[in-house]
Amino acid sequence: MGDTGHRSSVPRQEPPAMPRLALYALAVCLLAVAAAVVSFVRGSVLIGVVWILLAGLSSNMTWYYVRRGRAARDGGPVTN
Repeated sequence: MGDTGHRSSVPRQEPPAMPRLALYALAVCLLAVAAAVVSFVRGSVLIGVVWILLAGLSSNMTWYYVRRGRAARDGGPVTN
């Protein structure tokens, strides 16, 4: 019922250095940039612009999730 004084033999796990959602958003950003380059090379400017906008959105998501992970680890707020 109470604390028996025994310590767990399993070491405490540290949180990952970068949150998983930040890694996924970074992967989407890199793939969107690659798709934008391919679109511009093939001459499809409108589709290339759409890919650039998606890359910008996913880049912002990456920074948000990185900052949120740091704030959770440090115990501070996400925003300043």
